[in-house]
Formats: sequence, C-alpha cells, structure tokens
Amino acid sequence: MFEFLTKPWPWYVAGPLIGLMVPALLLLGNKSLGISSSLRHVCAMCVPGNIKFFNYDWKKEAWNLFYVVGIGLGAYLAATYLANPEPIQLGDKTLARLTEFGLSAPTSLQPMELFGLDQVLSLKGLIFMVVGGFLVGFGTRYAGGCTSGHTIMGLSNLQWPSLVATISFMIGGLVMTHLLLPQIFKLF
Repeated sequence: MFEFLTKPWPWYVAGPLIGLMVPALLLLGNKSLGISSSLRHVCAMCVPGNIKFFNYDWKKEAWNLFYVVGIGLGAYLAATYLANPEPIQLGDKTLARLTEFGLSAPTSLQPMELFGLDQVLSLKGLIFMVVGGFLVGFGTRYAGGCTSGHTIMGLSNLQWPSLVATISFMIGGLVMTHLLLPQIFKLF
C-alpha cells in the first residue's frame, strides 16, 4: 500500500510537488521560498545588534529555519529510505570527459576525487570547496538570492530580476563547466 514511500519518486511527481510549494507558501503564510536568507537569520541570532546588516527582527522569519531543518531531515530520510539501489547512469561522453579530467565514474552524486574527505585539506579541495563556496556565497548575496529563490519562486511570480539571475546562473554554470573547469584540472 505504501510502496511509493520506499522507492525514489520520478521527476514528474517530485517536480510538481516542489512547484506546489510556491502557491502553498504564498497562500498559507505570505512567505517566499528560498534558502539563502536562512544564513542571515542564523547570523542575526548569534550576533545581535553589533552589525547593521544583522540588526533586524529575525524572529519574524524563524519559519525559514524550520524549512532548513526540514530540508536536512528530508535529505537524510530520502538517502536512508529512498536511495536508488541502481548505479548512477552516465552517458558515454560524460564518462569520457570525466576520464579526461582524471576522475573515475562516480558511485554517488559527486566524484570522490574532488569531494572525498581526504580531499578537504588538499590544494584541490581548498580550491573547489573553500574558494568555490565563497564564490557561491558572494554570488548569492550579489544576486539577492539563491537559485531556488530566484528560479522557483521568482520566476513563478514573473519577477524580472529573477529571470536575469536565472539566466546568469545558467550561463555561469556553462562557462564554468566547459571553459574554466578544464583549465583548473590542467593545474593538477
């Protein structure tokens, strides 16, 4: 009866459920979907009053912190109970490109040669995780929101800045993947 709870959900079920979160949040609480603002709320909680940017009533947005906890809990439950037992299917061109970069076919969602625990303290790990994380954080602040906030929430509300941000995210991802990443891999 509850077999759907023990298998990964297909895109045509999970996608519309994510999309339905937008009107649900707007109708039930006049809230916007997005994750990046939660870091600001945590900082405002921990450093009250000293920094102007964090000097606001973060308690009005506390629901967002529950949203973040729910994402973590949902990810844990999905990985524990809905994990797909099948190996990840990658196209031949993708496998050839990974081999060209010196990476093996990933057995999980990311190559362990880049994101494994032994890579954290290496130069490559420093570049990909710390510098990359900083650039993502900077870009999120500069764009006034993250990919989920702009792409899911902003586009559904027909916001021009969200369209510009989403197009920029896509162009940036393509430039990084096809132009910059190969050059970075040549350094190692």
